[in-house]
Amino acid sequence: MANIVTSLLLVLLIRITPVHGRKPLQENNELPASSSIAAADTGICKIMVEKNGYTCEEHKVTTEDGYILSLQRMPKARSGKAANKPPVFLQHGLFVDGIIWLYNNPKESLGYILADNGYDVWIANSRGSRYSKGHTSLAPDETAYWDWSWDQLLSYDLPASVGYVFKHTGQKMHYVGHSLGTLIGLGAFSENQLLNMLRSAALLSPIAHLNHITSPPSKIAGDLFMADKAYWLGICKIVPNEAIASKLLKKICKALKPRDCSNMLDLFTGPNCCINGSRLELIATYEPQASSTKNLIHLSQNIRTGKITKYNYGHREENIQHYGQPNPPPYDMASIPKEFPLFFGYGGTDMLADVTDVQILLSELKDHDRNKLVQVFIKDYAHGDFVMAVNAHKLVYDPLMSFFAAN
Repeated sequence: MANIVTSLLLVLLIRITPVHGRKPLQENNELPASSSIAAADTGICKIMVEKNGYTCEEHKVTTEDGYILSLQRMPKARSGKAANKPPVFLQHGLFVDGIIWLYNNPKESLGYILADNGYDVWIANSRGSRYSKGHTSLAPDETAYWDWSWDQLLSYDLPASVGYVFKHTGQKMHYVGHSLGTLIGLGAFSENQLLNMLRSAALLSPIAHLNHITSPPSKIAGDLFMADKAYWLGICKIVPNEAIASKLLKKICKALKPRDCSNMLDLFTGPNCCINGSRLELIATYEPQASSTKNLIHLSQNIRTGKITKYNYGHREENIQHYGQPNPPPYDMASIPKEFPLFFGYGGTDMLADVTDVQILLSELKDHDRNKLVQVFIKDYAHGDFVMAVNAHKLVYDPLMSFFAAN
């Protein structure tokens, strides 16, 4: 049972693996203890944003296939000054929810920084995560509830949430995605979705092509069809937790000897240079978010093939039933409009958004308007640094603000 979640720990380990030896932050930006989360659990606004002195609104939106998603809005700076710049839509990655944009103190977390710079901040939470578990007719304990992959995140969740913000504000917005949030964004853009509601897109730790992943456990999981086997056994969702992770890590380390397993975060994601250890210890108190097994199968298919395609049902007849053709259609990155402004932030030590894979993606965008494509490469950054590094506000977010201002 433990082996089936190997490929799912890509982001989870950012949350459960302490990093020692870094100076703790002094800001009062802490999550409640895990035992008290349930009692105080009234939404991200209450448990994180408002206690840091920011105005925050909770919103709900229903997708066309019935999932009820939560959105948080930060319409003012901490000073109380109302936003005077366009909305910014923040889309998280795998096994986390929108709170990932708020983990550091207000001077270091992108959500707070955007609000204090005059932007109208909207934080998304994908289906199945803590605050987006509702459905018009299904319950999370039903198999049918988990019958989705990242295809549905881009074709249902994003249009519903982005559309809600567009209608609510009457303005086009900037899109920011991290990790899986970049993949679903790119997929949507390649199919000409959302673009009429967006001003630009920033893609941090972009995952699109995945076959050059250098994270040994993740590569092994994809190559060995681990998520597929779980699905065949009737396991429709994965809810990682520390107990599962602990058992799993021991098995992985045994299998990967003589590789050094003293730093599991480095083993899975690459050496994140600049994450404060106190943040990681706090994150461990906030439960990892669930994802569907089918979603992990889809990602594993991307790892094995190196291609960006829709979900492969594994049988010619079933693919024809869904797509009208025997093989799943590709998401063609070259079809993204050449004039649409894109910002790429990627790191030299990222084992998930490997530099080779990012360069392949950029080569597919070779005809993009050069004035509309910005790259920020940080040699020492790995996967988690782009959302949690203590110096990201200088290395990533300052250039991002300049990109937004120009678009």
